[in-house]
Amino acid sequence: MSATTEVIALVVIIVGLGVASQVLADRLGVPSVLFLVLAGVVVGPELLGVVRPSVFGDALPAIVGLSVAIIVFEGAFSLRVDRLRQAPRETLRLVTVGAVLSLVGTAVAVKFALGTDWDLAIVVGSLLVATGPTVITPVTNVVAVRERVASTLETEGVINDVTAAILAVVTFEYLLVESRGATRLVSEFATRLGTGVVVGCLVAGVVWWLLTTVELSADNAPQNARLVMFAAALGAYGIAEVQAPEAGIAAVAAAGFVLGNVDLPHRAEIAQFKGDVTLVVLSFVFITLASLLSFGDLRTLGLGGVLVVVAVAAVVRPALVMLCTVGGSFEFRERLFISAMGPRGIIPASVATLFALELQSQNQPAAATLVGTVFLVILVTVVFQGGLARHIAQALDVIPMRVIIVGGGRVGLSLAERLDDRGEEVAIVEPDPDRVATLRESGFRVHEGDGSETDTLRAAGIENAKVVAAATRDDDVNLLVGQLATNTFDVETVVSRVNDPGNEDAFDDLNIQAISAGMSVAWSMDNVIERPAISRWMTELDRSGDVQEVEVTADAVAGQTVSALASDLPDDCYVALISRGNSNRIPHSDDTVERGDHLTIIGRTDAVREAIDYCT
Repeated sequence: MSATTEVIALVVIIVGLGVASQVLADRLGVPSVLFLVLAGVVVGPELLGVVRPSVFGDALPAIVGLSVAIIVFEGAFSLRVDRLRQAPRETLRLVTVGAVLSLVGTAVAVKFALGTDWDLAIVVGSLLVATGPTVITPVTNVVAVRERVASTLETEGVINDVTAAILAVVTFEYLLVESRGATRLVSEFATRLGTGVVVGCLVAGVVWWLLTTVELSADNAPQNARLVMFAAALGAYGIAEVQAPEAGIAAVAAAGFVLGNVDLPHRAEIAQFKGDVTLVVLSFVFITLASLLSFGDLRTLGLGGVLVVVAVAAVVRPALVMLCTVGGSFEFRERLFISAMGPRGIIPASVATLFALELQSQNQPAAATLVGTVFLVILVTVVFQGGLARHIAQALDVIPMRVIIVGGGRVGLSLAERLDDRGEEVAIVEPDPDRVATLRESGFRVHEGDGSETDTLRAAGIENAKVVAAATRDDDVNLLVGQLATNTFDVETVVSRVNDPGNEDAFDDLNIQAISAGMSVAWSMDNVIERPAISRWMTELDRSGDVQEVEVTADAVAGQTVSALASDLPDDCYVALISRGNSNRIPHSDDTVERGDHLTIIGRTDAVREAIDYCT
């Protein structure tokens, strides 16, 4: 077989395995990275020998570098400023203090578990700072944790990829190869990071100007916008690499982040194109690098390698997360989940491979230790943390019962805003791409697709939903959505907008709570006419107060009288109604609250939320 034919066959096999891994992952509801890594190991030289990366020769590092650039650009483009505001203090600590603790803790583990010198230990520690978006993003796409948890993990992944890439190269060159000391290391790190950020911002500025002021083509504007964005990712990487090695990762991250947070035409088309390209590139890189795994290198590590993995995943990661998130907005269970989600990905794998090639002739044992340690940590963390992410989330009970709104029009958006203000996890299903882009820019989690299709609802997380609200203008669509939610997914509460009052009976027959659009307006107008004081009070309550119903599950609450409970609840909130079974009553002071009762709590928004936490 000729070299050209072998390369073609290799690419076809890798892409085919990548697509198969993605399809299988979607079917099983686990991150695709798990299957990509396992596929690479199986077809690599160590087992079947079908995929041999040596076929690419000296071009492999360049191919991997460009591929990583596309992946990092896509991750940064999806990172929105409004998402960063979800947990600013925790995120900042994780990417600064947390990164330092990760480096130091990993280096100490490598030094004493494997008996290496400090220079090699620090290089390994630098590489394993990365918790890349190539692994984290598939996890958060599959495991529907709260938005603040997902945004923190994804932000940490993008920034740590950049930090680890530059830091590892600098420590490798100035400690392991040239032995030029820590002072030069810090200076060089800052220089390369700054170079990358400047180049990335300049490229982003040029691209923004092109897309917003230059008429690319009236007929093919979306396609040309996608191509310009693709060229921007590669261009930013290439220009920065010419200026300073490994500054390219910082450049694509900066360019992607800037372009992801400015107004761009055809954003929805650009995002979809980037996602498809990234999927192919991700498949190629993970399978190729996983096939480089040498079982011999892993065996030489012995028990020391196992100790390093345990230290990195079970000691260093939990310790730094607990320290960096103390006193923040996360619940303890969410902090535990973040602690368990530290899988390593593309950056340490690709950079470690490059280091090993350079060290091969100078220090073979160091090269074997470097690659073996990094790949062992990647393999174990991806398989266990990535593959078991859903099970870990379920065990820790951090997957919230979400509300799914089908229809992102005026009614759907208004409902989403109200629920979001009360802290509910909201997902919107909307088929119109332009509307999807608008809703995402407003900070909502949106799934593009037909809400009357089972696969779309499942992708939106209906299996974890406690409420489904059908809010489209089409009663037939709303009825089908309600039927699927009730009969197929057994959703606890299904409510639907009914545009034609004559259709209400059809909804009632399916036990769907129907809200007539016309009657809702009539009721509101009647309140203003007949009950103006109540109408004004409800309007004021909507601005600064809240009314919530909560099921009593806390042992401290069950068995208390209403008067005793009132003394324990925050000021400015009251128990307005007790519901037990099918009966509802206004509470008396000597009524006893039982486990399973539903309490309707009214009052100031913050006080109501504190009361809900106390009762559950």
